[in-house]
Order: sequence, then structure tokens, then C-alpha cells
Amino acid sequence: MTVRTPMLQQYFAAKAEHPGVLLAMRVGDFYEFYGEDAETAAAALEITLTGREDAANGRIPMAGVPFHSVEKYLARLLQKGLKVALCDQLEDPKTAKGLIKRGVTRVMTPGTLVEDSMLSAGQNNFLAAICVQDGRAGLALLDPSTGEFIVTEVLGEAAQDLLVQELARVRPTELLVGPNAEAYGELAQGALGTSVTEQAALGFDRACRKLIEQFRVANLNGFGCEDKPSAVVAASMILAYAEKNHLALGHVDSLATYSVEGFMRLDPATRRSLELTQNMADGGRRFTLLGVLDETVTAMGARLLRRWIEQPLLDTGAIRGRQEAVERFQTQAMVRGDLRDGLRRLSDLERLVSRAAAGLAGPRDLAALRNTLLAMPALAEPLRKVGLGRIQELREQIADHHELAAVLDRALVPDPPHNLREGGVIREGHDLELDKLRDLSRNGKGYIASLERSERERTGLNTLKVGYNSVFGYYLELSKAYSDRVPPEYIRKQTTANAERYITAELKEHESLVLGAEEKAVALESDLFNRLRHRVSEHASSLLQTARALAEIDVLATLSEVAARRGYVRPEIVEEDLLAVESGRHPVVEASTNGFVPNETALGNRSNEDARCLILTGPNMAGKSTYLRQNALIVLLAQIGSFVPAASCRLGLCDRIFARIGAKDELALGQSTFMVEMVESANILNHATERSLVILDEVGRGTSTYDGLAIAWAMIEHLVDIGAKTLFATHYHQLNALADQMPTVANYRVAVEEFGDDIVWTHRVLPGGTDRSYGIHVARMAGVPAAVLKRSAEILAELEDKSEAPRAIPATTQRLQLSLFEFEEPPVMKALQKLDVNQLTPIEALRLLDEWKRKFGR
Repeated sequence: MTVRTPMLQQYFAAKAEHPGVLLAMRVGDFYEFYGEDAETAAAALEITLTGREDAANGRIPMAGVPFHSVEKYLARLLQKGLKVALCDQLEDPKTAKGLIKRGVTRVMTPGTLVEDSMLSAGQNNFLAAICVQDGRAGLALLDPSTGEFIVTEVLGEAAQDLLVQELARVRPTELLVGPNAEAYGELAQGALGTSVTEQAALGFDRACRKLIEQFRVANLNGFGCEDKPSAVVAASMILAYAEKNHLALGHVDSLATYSVEGFMRLDPATRRSLELTQNMADGGRRFTLLGVLDETVTAMGARLLRRWIEQPLLDTGAIRGRQEAVERFQTQAMVRGDLRDGLRRLSDLERLVSRAAAGLAGPRDLAALRNTLLAMPALAEPLRKVGLGRIQELREQIADHHELAAVLDRALVPDPPHNLREGGVIREGHDLELDKLRDLSRNGKGYIASLERSERERTGLNTLKVGYNSVFGYYLELSKAYSDRVPPEYIRKQTTANAERYITAELKEHESLVLGAEEKAVALESDLFNRLRHRVSEHASSLLQTARALAEIDVLATLSEVAARRGYVRPEIVEEDLLAVESGRHPVVEASTNGFVPNETALGNRSNEDARCLILTGPNMAGKSTYLRQNALIVLLAQIGSFVPAASCRLGLCDRIFARIGAKDELALGQSTFMVEMVESANILNHATERSLVILDEVGRGTSTYDGLAIAWAMIEHLVDIGAKTLFATHYHQLNALADQMPTVANYRVAVEEFGDDIVWTHRVLPGGTDRSYGIHVARMAGVPAAVLKRSAEILAELEDKSEAPRAIPATTQRLQLSLFEFEEPPVMKALQKLDVNQLTPIEALRLLDEWKRKFGR
């Protein structure tokens, strides 16, 4: 057995109990890593790697970070996908005998964080778990920082796709995978950057007992999960993982179930193409729908708004309830302003309460909670003035917390220190015993502060000083030159290079009073603070309910604010399956440019054979993609309950939005741009319904002209057969022929104005197709050399001269024949072009036909 020093024995024993994680052990004012963990931590944190003697093992690697700023270092480790166990001192070093007892108090992983400094205020931090069994897939989601705990279950042929889409929507920071769910872990890790951990799954009965114990109930009947066994097991996996990692979840006292069928389904390609919460340029929120809408004034509201954008509703009643609340706030501008001013004074109530319940809230957390609770009464009057419908329901969910606010206000100083160990957290007058200890400490310090002056006067030793260190406590210091004049009652304690240090019986007595009182005061203050924190945790359930109601009020008021500021209107949700938009605008483009040109959209009811598919042609840069996206975003906004950027809007609910816009290589997966395009297109064609909205941009451009056109043509036919509402932007102006054969297909174009060789983009979408792409004009604007432009124009003229328009679509039993670019013009065509029929007699015509038959006939 390897011989180690006692402290390193302690370290490596704790390390052995927590394999797969870095162990950081508290040593004095540092958290230290040893051995391989030190090498890993030093490299990840870019800090100095030092060493420490380890008995017979010699010198081993060591790295450390300061205790007072440990969170910023832990955050960096977690961002790199590492996990860290904190091994803390379990007893007071001042009273400990021998080696200080230490133990792991917390294992920090990406999905178990509650610390504000490590979390994004505007985004949930979900820990997810997947359990696959008996043809069912259960998904559980917990945000420990807010206490939100939800589960769903999917089954059937579409289960895998549904679960993948949920993972893409939620983007959990950590995923627990049980048996048979490893493939989901690989996908989440590769595509989403999620940290993945294998976690054993409990049997159903044990899983139920674990949840019952957590929620302190008799059974799970009240949570709506009795028919979702795999979801129950997934939820228990999360609780077991939290327990193993020493994460207290006292604030998690309920479980909500939801169905993925209750929300509009958006696949990952659609989320990316529409740039809902992340842009395609750098993954940030700038130039996204969230970036435009997020005028929330609380962190709770910001997180909820993001979830709404990611989960549009399919329930007409719920949508109208939100719309009515937004409209109510919009018509009461002064009330909305007062309410938002009041909400601005609130801290992140969800996370403050969650940290308190987990036993991790510090003095400033409880002070922020106190200030928030004291600010809440100011919201009562504005809410009363608009208290109808959904707003009234939310008002009723806001509990009265004035007693807890008063307790916290009486106990805490106005501006407490960051750490409890610094003292000075509890107000004077709150606890009589604490006040006495503080008086003792102050009086003793007062005596010691005056001792230097009085001793100088008494002894005549003007260089005498009073000092303090942690080894000897308080002492009197004299230079060696005065050693022969030292009073007899002085007891020499230490000799330094230039001075002697002394103590007296009286000094030690007062020192004992001071230090004893200080230690007792710190211990008592810590106990009083812990009682306050426990008091908050007892109210966690009602506090979290209040927080969630306030978050929704913030979102509704924000949607109203954005609508008023940007001129959005309330869309009309109708039973008919249509989309009619007057003067629609792209919310993101409009917000970042001046003079946006609005456009109309009319996709009518299929039963009336109205236009259901718009084929949009026009040049590059004219705004085809913008037009497609704006209609998809208008539908999405309407179905989250928001007002929309338009003069008017009528729509029937869409079950799904499919968007295929832009190119994205997946070279790491061996997929070209065209392959990705076809995979995403296949997903659309296989899952779209007549209630879906499909927007497609330049499909088929990644292969040869003939292949691409054939694919685009066939896709439109298929979407028309399905009846999906479709907007199809293309450069293949030959597709305009489809409108002549299919009554539900209409041609539209993005108009341009030509001035000689110059063109001006009008960004107006008008009825009718176009037969030009203006590619050479765009090349000129991009700065392509004139010689290349001239040659391009010559080649284009030659190709256009030799091409034919597409022939009509034949009967369905025949194959589609297209003659688009027959570069070798038939000789008979040349002969016909030279022929002047006005100079031809009937006899000459017959003779010429006979000659051509022999010459050109087959």
C-alpha cells in the first residue's frame, strides 16, 4: 500500500468515492487539487502547476484557487465539460484536534447548478433524464435553480423524432441516460454540446416511492403521471442523481406533466432557419426573434419568454387568453408603465428561493429576497386596474408574503456583506444575546485600542506598540534598546530581529474576552442566519408560485410594450385553415433597418381551391427569404399569444412550421450541403400535413440544373397533394408553369425596376411570375470585373437563345418531359427561321415539305 501524508490520504480517499470528477479540497484559504486532477485543473484554468511533498511518493502535482473566488474557476471547469467535487472542512480549524475532518459536501455538474454567477439569467439550466422501456420513452426535466420539474412521455413510430425535437428545443446542459437510451446521449453530446452521464434506472415501484418521498404525498395521482411509467422512472433518475451529488431539492415539491402534442412542433432545422433564439452567424441572440421581443424587466420573465417562443400553442382558448391580456395592457399604457416600473425592482425570486431551499443562499441573497418582497405591494394597484381574464388568474396566484418580508427586514442589515463569515449580517436589536457578545467584543477592543497610549504614559516608553497575530494573539512590542526598562509585570513571549514582544495578565484577560465574544458572536450570527434561511425554505412553494405568476405578468406586459412601440396588431384566430396577412413585416429585419417594405400574403382555404402554394421568383437580394421568414414568424408570434407586425392578420392554427432556408454543411458527419438539404426536405415531405406551414428557399440548387429543377417540381406537386400551406422561393422560373395546371398554385414575384443596365430592388411581392434572375446585375453590384460580366452576358444570351420554355404538364399517367436547354438547335428549326411564308406558293410549300421530310425525317 502506498504511504501518503495524512492530508493526502484524506484527499485520495475522498477522490476514490467520487470517480470521474475533479476533487477540490479546502485547505486554509484555498481549494486545492492534487495528482492527475491538479494537472487537469491547471491546464483547464491556465494556472500555475506546483507540487507538494507526499511522504515516500516524493513530490506530486498540486494546483489551487482562492476560496473567496472559487465560483469563477468552477464555472470555467464546468464550461469545459468537467465535474468538480468540493471537499470542505467539516469542523472549525480553531477547535479541531489533529487533522481537520473533511468531506465532500457538493458535486458540481453542468445540470445541478444554482449559483447565479454560473448561470445565464435569461435562460433555464435544465438537467434532463431519458428512460426508454417497453416501447415508451420518458423525458424528465429539472431546473434546480428555479425548482421547475416537468416530465413527458412519447411512444409509437414517431417517438424518436419527437424526443429528438424536444432535446433540441430544451438544449439541456446535462443529460442522464438510462439503459437503451445511449443513442440519445451521443446525439445530444454531438449536436447540442450537452454533458452526458450514464445513470442507472430504478424499477417503476421504487421510482414511485422516490417521488412520493420527495413530494411528501401519499401517491402520485395528483400529478397526472400515473399512465407515464417511463417518465416517472426518468424523474426518479434525476432525484437520485441530485442526492448522489449532495444537491438539496427541498423546494422541488411538485411534478408537472405535459404533452409534446400540446405545442407546435418545430424541428431543429426550422428553429435554426427562423433564428428564433440563436442567429446562424455566431449563435448569439442578436438579430433573433427573442432579441426583438425581449423587453422583459425581470430574469424570471426573460426565461419564460424564451420558453414561449420555443413552444407555440395549439390551444385556441389559451392563445386568446394571452391575447386578451396583451390587449388589456396595451389599452392601459399608464398602468402598464407603472407595473413595469414595479417589476424592475424585483430580483430573481425563483433562483433566490431555490438557493435558500438548497441551503446555499448567502446574506446578500436573503437581502435581495427581502427587498423583492417589500417591493411587491406596489404591484397590487396596477394589477387591480387590469385584473380581468388571465391577468386576474395570475393576480390570485400571487400570495401575501408581508410577514416573511417583515421577519427578514427586522433581522438583516440593509446592506449585508457577501460572506457570512465576515459578520455584521444581523441587525442590532434583533437578538439580545448577539448584542451582548458584540458589546463585549467592542469594549474589549476599546480597552486594547487605548492600552498603547496608557502604557506609554505609565512607563515612559514612547516607542511601545500594541500588535496582534494569529499565533500569539495581542502583545506589547518594544525595541531591544529599551529591554533594560521593561516593567517587571511584562512577560516576554517572542524575540524578533529588532524587538521583543511581551504579554501581561491583564492583556490576556481582555484578549480572551474579545476573541471569545467574537467567536461566539460569529457562531450565533451564523445560527440566526441559518434559521432565517430555513424560514424562507418553509415558504418555498408559495414563493415559487408567486414568482411564476410574476414572470407571466412580465411577459404579457412586455408583449404589449413591444406591440405598442412597433405597431403590431392582434391577429384573428379562425377555424378555417388559411393565412391572410395585410402589410406584413419581418419583425427582426424591421427592427434593424429603416423603411421596411410590407407585403401581403393570401393562402386560402383548401376546400375552396384557393391558392395554397405560392411560387415566388425574383432576383437575389430582392427579399424572397425575408418574405418567407416573415410569414412563418407572424404565424409563430400569433400562436404564442403575441400581436404581430402587420396591418391585419387572420389565420387558422398551424400544427407545424417547416422551414428550409440557407445552406449548412455537416462535413464532420460526411454530409454535403445538398445532402443536408435533401435530408431536411425529406423530413418536411414525410411529416407535413394540410395544417402545416412550409417555407422552402432555393431547394435543388445544390445539384445540376436538371436534377434540381426536377426535384423542386416534384416536391411542389407533393406538397400540393398534401394541401400544406406552402411558400416556395426559387430561381427556377420554369416552375411558374405549375400554376397553369394546378388551381391551388399561384405565381408571385419580387418586383424590380430596371434603368438601363441598372436595377432597383423594390422588395414588393406582386402576383405573377418572372423569367429572369438578374444574376449578372447582382454580380456587377458585388464588384465582379467588367470583362467577366461582359462575357457572362454573351453566354447568357446564347443559352437563352437555344433554350425552350417548359412544356405543359402531361397527364398523370405520362412522364413529365421538359426541354429546357437543348444546346444543339435542330436544323429544321434553322430552316424554318429562314423561311418567308409570304413569298411561298402552295406548290412550292408542298415541294419544300417533301424535301424536308427526306432531309430531316427520322
